[in-house]
Amino acid sequence: MRTKITSILLIATLVAIVPQFDANAESMPDTPDANVEFNLTGAGATFPFPLIDLWRVEYKNVYDNVNLNYQSIGSGGGIKQHIEGTVNFAASDKPMSEAERDLATGTLHIPEAIGGVVVVYNIPEVPNKGLKLTAEAIDGIFLGEITKWNDPVITAENPGLNLPDKEIVTAHRSDGSGTTFIFTDYLSVTSPTWDEQIGKGKSVPWPNGLAAAGNEGVAGIVKTTEYSIGYVELAYAFQTGMSFAFIENADKTAFIEPTLDSISAASSGVADNLPASEDSWVPVSLVNAPGPDSYPLASFTYLLVYDDLKPVTNNKEQAKAVIHLIHWMITDGQEFAPSLLYVPLADKVVELGKQGLSKVTYDGEQLWDYEASAEAADLGIPKWIRDNAKWWSEGLITDEDYINGLQYLIQQGILKV
Repeated sequence: MRTKITSILLIATLVAIVPQFDANAESMPDTPDANVEFNLTGAGATFPFPLIDLWRVEYKNVYDNVNLNYQSIGSGGGIKQHIEGTVNFAASDKPMSEAERDLATGTLHIPEAIGGVVVVYNIPEVPNKGLKLTAEAIDGIFLGEITKWNDPVITAENPGLNLPDKEIVTAHRSDGSGTTFIFTDYLSVTSPTWDEQIGKGKSVPWPNGLAAAGNEGVAGIVKTTEYSIGYVELAYAFQTGMSFAFIENADKTAFIEPTLDSISAASSGVADNLPASEDSWVPVSLVNAPGPDSYPLASFTYLLVYDDLKPVTNNKEQAKAVIHLIHWMITDGQEFAPSLLYVPLADKVVELGKQGLSKVTYDGEQLWDYEASAEAADLGIPKWIRDNAKWWSEGLITDEDYINGLQYLIQQGILKV
């Protein structure tokens, strides 16, 4: 008899009663327990730091019992701490190498945003955003082959500028940096000499120039040193009001300003060919992408998380909080990206991230069944209603309590029959 009643009540709840919620509502991992304070830790790339720091604030506005401490120490430092298991998650603009993946088996790459690197300069005679640079010019400057601002390779593309007969001072990162990886990836793609002699990486043997840690360090050199040039993350350049160059596109048809639209153009079409989160992302690159409007120094930035969080979290509830935070970052959190000049992820890239998060476990126990929750969300059934139906069917609440609960929801207009 109870089986028959169970069937009737479940059908009544899940089919006949139509929730007054968006039928396409986002399915999410379990919300962090409101009765517990969670302290989550992350470390790594400076490239996405402005966005991660904004996420920290906005997430806490919604979930005030969750505190995120993210240390902006560079992609190299983040990968190191991830390998050592001293943080809940890490961030890197450089995909982990095969050797690094061997040291951190079970690592998932979750794209968090798309950003740009800009070439910043300090030339008193040249206005903000006035300088145009070809790949030949950038390669020559950082190789030490072009040493003065009035070199013909530079002046040829800037006939209206008063480029002085002054020595060029280059600035680069001293720490292991994803921003450096993006910039040297570009140099390696555009210059066979650079590729053969120096190559790309978080740290490289720079032929010349001054070095400092972090975006702020390179920016500090450029700001205080006349006739200098360096590279920093786009949002950082805008926030600090630095002068930056327009860079010639891969098609060699135009000089492209770094904007949301031009960075988005560089990433268009890549979503169909991206690997799964658990696979290698080493081949993925957006630098010097084809297209008339594509900005040449664009890149994904990634969150790195283990597929079993037990070794890097205190307990299962903290592991769930980590998954919820990352899920929020790649879904609801994307709305904050444009305000800091990051390009929000395409739907297909978000889907890849969700599929990656669904593989995360705690001591082998799956933390979020994305496929099941997505299926239920498509039916328009909120999770709390499904949970009540499940608890009733398992005998955890009485028939009377369950029916009274449904009646209350109907009376309050939350559910409609």
